[in-house]
Amino acid sequence: MSSIATGLLGFLTGLVIGALVYRARLCTFGAIEDGLMGQDWRRAKVFGLALAVALVLTQGMILFGFLDADRTTYLPQSVPVIGLIIGGTMFGIGMALVGTCGFGSLVRLGSGDLRSLIVIMVYALFAYAMLRGLLSAFRIGVVEGWAWPMPGPSRSDLATQLQRFLGFDIRVVLTLALAFGLFILVLRDARLLRARRLLTAGVVLGLAVAMGWAVTGWWSDPFELHQRLQSLTYVAPVARAMFGVLAGQDDGLDFGVANIVGVVAGALLASLKAGEFRWEAFDDHHEMKRHLIGAVCMGTGGVLAGGCTIGQGLTAGSLLALSMPVVIISMMFGARIGIAILMGDAGDWMRRLASRA
Repeated sequence: MSSIATGLLGFLTGLVIGALVYRARLCTFGAIEDGLMGQDWRRAKVFGLALAVALVLTQGMILFGFLDADRTTYLPQSVPVIGLIIGGTMFGIGMALVGTCGFGSLVRLGSGDLRSLIVIMVYALFAYAMLRGLLSAFRIGVVEGWAWPMPGPSRSDLATQLQRFLGFDIRVVLTLALAFGLFILVLRDARLLRARRLLTAGVVLGLAVAMGWAVTGWWSDPFELHQRLQSLTYVAPVARAMFGVLAGQDDGLDFGVANIVGVVAGALLASLKAGEFRWEAFDDHHEMKRHLIGAVCMGTGGVLAGGCTIGQGLTAGSLLALSMPVVIISMMFGARIGIAILMGDAGDWMRRLASRA
């Protein structure tokens, strides 16, 4: 498959998920906030549904030889645990200050939120600085230097490590057990089963993750050397897209960059159809300062964490990457810190947390 076809499929995938996520009001930070503060885990279960779909399809591709997991960036032979924790926590704090994640900012931009335009620009700038620019030496030399090597060495996914420990491959059983458990969480929630838009968005997000792996892996042209094996993620592609625009350099019309454009376009079409498109801006300098700080935290933290809530939570999760639970728990912890900062009781909350420990 040529790079043009890959980019087109990336755009179309983004178009669909951008529209569906906007209509469903599905947001990773909103899901975390609902669960931590309101004990309402419905939206979190929708992301669990997306993970179950992505997990079954992705592991199926690996099992039948359609996807070479060794070519992905999510399964290194050494896991930078400290960097994942720091990055995930920073990203979570940034999400709270902005009110959504990188993916959610793209959706908001499509509906006319100019605050998200500023957030995405700053987010991309600091992500690129951490990825390839001024801060990259610190990331590579310091943060990623503290890594946990896998035995063997071997790739850092749960199925591979359990196989080394048990002596036989349990990938199929593990995949089906995890997917079944996630499906049961959804099926036992009667209120969630009535939320068709949420369920549809969850299923399609999972399908989109598998589509990314298929397009860039299974259907890719081996002679297109610049094509990356990737799926849904909204940190590095956003940074590369911004660099390409500013520097006038083509960093490759790949699935990830085109997917970003598709998400914005999908949210735009959905908001126009619903009659909800409207321009929004910062209310005052306090709100702008909060968004800027949040964007910096998300941009730098997202690179250290190896991805955003979607990139780690769904894409890495579909590979059973060991990094996924570390990052997601860190992001939830960071989000709770950010919520405490917004509520003005961060100090009291940290002291209560320390006393419980």
